[in-house]
Amino acid sequence: MTALLSYLATEIVIPVCAVNGFNDYLIEEEEGVNDQNVVAKCAEIQNAISEGATSFLFTEYQYVGVFMVVFAILIFLFLGSVKGFSTKGQPCTYDEKNICKPALATALFSTIAFLLGGITSLLSGFLGMKIATYANARTTLEARKGVGKAFIVAFRSGAVMGFLLAANGLLVLYIAINLFQLYYGDDWEGLFEAITGYGLGGSAMALFGRVGGGIYTKAADVGADLVGKIERNIPEDDPRNPAVIADNVGDNVGDIAGMGSDLFGSYAESSCAALVVASISSFGINHEFTAMLYPLLISSMGILVCLITTLFATDFFEIKAVKDIEPALKKQLIISTVLMTIGIAIVSWVALPSSFTIYNFGVQKVVKNWQLFLCVSVGLWAGLIIGFVTEYYTSNAYSPVQDVADSCRTVAALGMLSTIATGLAIDAYGPISDNAGGIAEMAGMSHRIRERTDALDAAGNTTAAIGKGFAIGSAALVSLALFGAFVSRAAISTVDVLTPKVFIGLIVGAMLPYWFSAMTMKSVGSAALKMVEEVRRQFNTIPGLMEGLAKPDYATCVKISTDASIKEMIPPGALVILTPLIVGTLFGVETLSGVLAGSLVSGVQVAISASNTGGAWDNAKKYIEAGASEHARTLGPKGSDPHKAAVIGDTIGDPLKDTSGPSLNILIKLMAVESLVFAPFFATHGGLLFKIF
Repeated sequence: MTALLSYLATEIVIPVCAVNGFNDYLIEEEEGVNDQNVVAKCAEIQNAISEGATSFLFTEYQYVGVFMVVFAILIFLFLGSVKGFSTKGQPCTYDEKNICKPALATALFSTIAFLLGGITSLLSGFLGMKIATYANARTTLEARKGVGKAFIVAFRSGAVMGFLLAANGLLVLYIAINLFQLYYGDDWEGLFEAITGYGLGGSAMALFGRVGGGIYTKAADVGADLVGKIERNIPEDDPRNPAVIADNVGDNVGDIAGMGSDLFGSYAESSCAALVVASISSFGINHEFTAMLYPLLISSMGILVCLITTLFATDFFEIKAVKDIEPALKKQLIISTVLMTIGIAIVSWVALPSSFTIYNFGVQKVVKNWQLFLCVSVGLWAGLIIGFVTEYYTSNAYSPVQDVADSCRTVAALGMLSTIATGLAIDAYGPISDNAGGIAEMAGMSHRIRERTDALDAAGNTTAAIGKGFAIGSAALVSLALFGAFVSRAAISTVDVLTPKVFIGLIVGAMLPYWFSAMTMKSVGSAALKMVEEVRRQFNTIPGLMEGLAKPDYATCVKISTDASIKEMIPPGALVILTPLIVGTLFGVETLSGVLAGSLVSGVQVAISASNTGGAWDNAKKYIEAGASEHARTLGPKGSDPHKAAVIGDTIGDPLKDTSGPSLNILIKLMAVESLVFAPFFATHGGLLFKIF
């Protein structure tokens, strides 16, 4: 009777929580679209930004769609060939006495799951981008009534992205598991092995969203800054700058759709890794439906907790002055982390047996449910700590950034992911506020309105650093979980670094993040150069543009960013996608395990370095521009030599923190989940070079 009640509770809680997340999206979507108070100028600018973002995403999705189809065929062919496309059952990994479903079924369902994950990721990014582009003008208009009103609009709009993404991922994954179970029955190993394709699809789309969107936004941003601020000495977001619309479009396709796809990929991968490890390791819970869906129940609890936390931000913490904004955002993460710790304890107590046996290649260990609770809680709190440490090194309130600004006088150069809705709400809040400031500037609104939107944006920049630390930490833990699942699935008993095969892989894996980072930085540089040339051309050839008497050709700049980003995202994407396939096929699972370990350790360090270095340079520029302290005022106003030096430094820092750094998160996750999906093929047919020679 208890088991039946637990099963029914699971079947009710997960879909109800997911639908609740969709409900929040639909309510906000209706309010955003039907807002009749948008003034003509703001509406014109808003539409230009929305159309530019939509055009880019549709262009990108055409190329990504072709990749999805081709890669889906590869998944089916590779996995189907494990047993020669046989329709006969095969011995299970966790108990060879039992017979699991045939490899051909795994190939088919993995392909379906891959397509589901990819489509869900693209849809989440697109819908989040649309609501963000509607919210920016609303935030600008609300800023006329006060900073508190503008904060509520920006934060609620960011929450839409968070709830939509969490609900999307949870509901689609839950439905897929239930549909696949109609065929697999109690074969949990086969079921969750096929479900890993869902994580691969989400992460693959995130790679192109992050790299393509990052190249787009930084090409426009760097191009606008170099010509506008340094050569022409005009303010940021000045309507005379031809690249200003492309810059604002980039905030949405890079920081909204890109970050959303990134964290969606982490969510999908962490869930899939936990499900796979449980299915092949745990005898005690292997046939208990509620216990097997423990990761999804954690996510369901996360949606409820984040909903409560959002109410604190908009209904309990009143924003009366600029100084209240940043503390209010930080409180969101702290409150959600505390409440989620309680939620994890409840789920662990209700869903899991008091003790169960973990079995892994001959070693058995009895585990208590409170031990699993501690593991998830440690990941949850680690995300918060990493975020605040990152903030210290990137916020202009602390000495590291002030030291960088001072140097400009002379130099011109799964636990974590349970609160994904709140994290995304705070992260999406930043670009919405940034766009609102841009619209205010282009619409010619009063300086007082721009000051309020700048205050919102400044707080968003600080909390975005926390979000980036959160994303890096989650990527590291997700990759580690996927690595463990890969080792189990490939039947590797130990990863011995003294073995030549593994050591070679370690060297190659450690090199990949540096190679990938160099490729993305070069791509941004190439795209930015084209943007600089176009902006210069317009200033030199359009009469009256500098005087504000003529309108710049915004569309050409948008097209340059779109074309350049689509072209430049292919080489870095190919490096990440092809490496596991080539290494696993030619050198085998031992070498591939070395590649994964090397890329994980190296990638995390490079990502943290890029995020902190870029954030420090970016905020050093903003520190001088704000002039909020005596020290900042001594460095000079906008247009001074120290300010120009800081702007030049920011042209390097921005691509580091917004393109290379975040993309490395996906590199370490995508390679791991791709290796896990193809593990049966690599274990059976991999290492061709060693077999031949």
